[in-house]
Amino acid sequence: MKELKTRYLELLSDLYPTIAAAATEIINLQAILNLPKGTEHFLTDVHGEYEAFSHVLKNGSGSVRRKIEDVFGNTMSARDKRSLATLIYYPKAKMDLVKQTETNMEDWYRVHLYLLIEVSKRAASKYTRSKVRKALPRDFAYVIEELITEKSGVQDKESYYNEIISTIIRIGRAEEFICAISELIQRLVVDHLHIVGDIYDRGPGPHIIMDKLMTYHSLDIQWGNHDVLWMGAAAGQAGCIANVIRICARYGNLDILEDGYGINLLPLATFALRTYGDDPCTCFQLKTEHRDSEEMRMNLRIHKAISIIQFKVEGQIIRRQKSFHLEGRALLHRINYEKGTICLDGREYQLLDTSFPTVDPGDPYALSEEEQEIMERLEKAFVNCEKLQQHMRFLLAKGSLYKVYNNNLLYHGCVPLEEDGSLKETEIYGKRYRGRELYDTLEAYVRKGFFALDPKERQDGKDIMWYIWLHPDSPLFGKNKMATFERYFLAEKETHLEKKNPYYSYIENEEVIDNIMREFGLNPEIGHIVNGHVPVKRKDGESPVKCGGKVMVIDGGFSKAYQKQTGIAGYTLIYNSYGLLLVAHEPFESTEAAIAKEKDIHSETMVVKRVLKRVLVGDTDTGKELKEQVADLERLLAAYRNGEITEKL
Repeated sequence: MKELKTRYLELLSDLYPTIAAAATEIINLQAILNLPKGTEHFLTDVHGEYEAFSHVLKNGSGSVRRKIEDVFGNTMSARDKRSLATLIYYPKAKMDLVKQTETNMEDWYRVHLYLLIEVSKRAASKYTRSKVRKALPRDFAYVIEELITEKSGVQDKESYYNEIISTIIRIGRAEEFICAISELIQRLVVDHLHIVGDIYDRGPGPHIIMDKLMTYHSLDIQWGNHDVLWMGAAAGQAGCIANVIRICARYGNLDILEDGYGINLLPLATFALRTYGDDPCTCFQLKTEHRDSEEMRMNLRIHKAISIIQFKVEGQIIRRQKSFHLEGRALLHRINYEKGTICLDGREYQLLDTSFPTVDPGDPYALSEEEQEIMERLEKAFVNCEKLQQHMRFLLAKGSLYKVYNNNLLYHGCVPLEEDGSLKETEIYGKRYRGRELYDTLEAYVRKGFFALDPKERQDGKDIMWYIWLHPDSPLFGKNKMATFERYFLAEKETHLEKKNPYYSYIENEEVIDNIMREFGLNPEIGHIVNGHVPVKRKDGESPVKCGGKVMVIDGGFSKAYQKQTGIAGYTLIYNSYGLLLVAHEPFESTEAAIAKEKDIHSETMVVKRVLKRVLVGDTDTGKELKEQVADLERLLAAYRNGEITEKL
C-alpha cells in the first residue's frame, strides 16, 4: 500500500494535473492572503422581528452608508447620500416612488447607475475577481463585471462604458439593472454573517427570517434557547411543542404556526373554548396591543389550555428523566385543590386562578383523553410539517451551540460556573461534563434527537432539547429556574425571581473570562467573547462592552418586547479589517417609512478595538486554511519536479 502522503498528493494532482496548474493556484492563494479580511456582521436575539432584521441585513449595520461616505465624502450632500442608501436597500420600491414625481426618468437612471457603479467598485475592491464574479447576478454578470472593473482615466474605453449605460436605459432594463447592482452592493459589504442565537419567539416573523437566512451567501448560527425549543418541537418533543404554542399564544403570534407553518390548531382551539369558555383567564393575558377582539379572547383560552397541558407534560418528562434532577419544578401535585393554594419551599401561597377542570388531583400530570389526542395530533403536525423540518435542518447544518471564529468565541447564553468562578460540572445521563466538553456533549445529543437510529438515544436527544430550554445547568438558559408557573399563578414577586448563573457576576472578571477563552482554545491576549441572551439595559447606564473589551453582550432589545427594558432596539457588531465596531440601533419605524421618508435606523457606532495594522485574509481562520493549501500545493509541485508524481497532460 502506498504511503498516505503519496496517495494524498495523487488525489491532489487530479485537481491540479500539471506544474503550471499547481503553480498558478499557489500564486493565486498567496495573493488572496494579502487582501484585507472580509467584513463580519454579528446579530443576536432578533426574536422574529423580521422588518427590523431585514433592514439591518440590507444596510449591514451601517456598512453601506460607510461605503457611500468613502466614495463620495464631501462631494455629495447628506440628503443625497441618504437617498442613495435607500435606493440600495429598497431599489424597486424607491424607484416606484421616484417615478411619481420625476419628469425625466432617463436622466435619473443615468445619474444613479453611475453612482451605484462607483459604490459597487469600492465594495468589490477587497475581493478577488473570481469571488466577485461568483457574487454577480446571473442576468447582468458580464455587464456588471465590465463596469465595475473599469479603470478611471482610460479614455480608450470611455465611450464603450458610456454606451453600455445608454443601451441599458434605451432597451428598458435600467430598473432591473439597478435592482441587481443594489443587491450586489448589499452582498459585498458583508462577507460573513453570524447569528448569535434566538431567531424564534416574541416577534411575528421568525419563519420569514429563516427563509431569508436560507438564501444568504455565507453565515453561521449559534443556537439560542428559543431556537433549540423549536428544534425540539420539530423533533416531536411534547414539552417543547407545548412551550412553543404557549409562547406564540402569549405574544399573539399563533399565525406563525397556522399561516407560517400550516399547523392546524383548530382541535386545540375547540377544546379550549369548550373547556375554558366561561373562564375569564385573567392570569393568561396576552402581551399584545389587540386585547378586545374575539380572536384575542379565544387566544386567552388557548393560552390557558396549552399552559395546563405544558405543566402536565413537563411533569411527565421530569418523572421519566430522573437524571435531570428537576423534581422541584413539577408543581401540580403541590397544589391543594380544595383550598386553592400551593406549597413552595415550605411556604403556602394563594393561587390567583383556582380553575383546573382537566386536572385530576389524584394524578395531576395525567392528560385527559382529549388533551392526549390533541397532543398526539400536534406532534404529528410538527414532525410532518415540511417547511418547519426544512428550517430545522438548516439550523442543524449551519448551527451549533458555540463557534470559534477569527479569535472570537461566539455563544448565546453563558458558560455555567460555580460560585467561585470555576467551570461548573454538570451531569448528563450519568456522566459529568464542564466547559467546552459540556457544549459538545449537549450538541451531540441535539443531533441524536433528529438522526439517531436507536429509539432510546433519539428520545434522550429530544429530551435534551427541552433540558437546554429550561435547565439551571443549561448554557443557553443560565438561571436557577424557569418560573413560568409562578408568574401565571402567584402574586408574590419573590416567587418570580430567576437567579442568574454566577457567570453573569463574573463577566467583568478578567481572570475568569481568560480561563473561559483558554477552555475554548483562544488566546486571551487577542480573543473576544461575543454573547447574546440577556438584554443590556442601556437606559440604566449599562454598557454592552464588558471586561475591558474582552466580552461584548450584543442583545440590546431587537425584540420590541424588550425595548422598554433596554431603551434601544438592539446592538450589532461589525468586525472589518480596521477593527471591531459596536452599533447601537434606535427602534425601526417601518419598511414604508424607511422608503418614503428615507428613514434609516438611527445608529450609534462605537469603536471597540482599532487595529494598528489592517487585518488581512492571511491573519484569519480562512487564511490558515489557505496557507495549508499552499503548503500542500508546494509539496505537489516538488513531487512533480522530483519525478514522484507524473503530470497529467
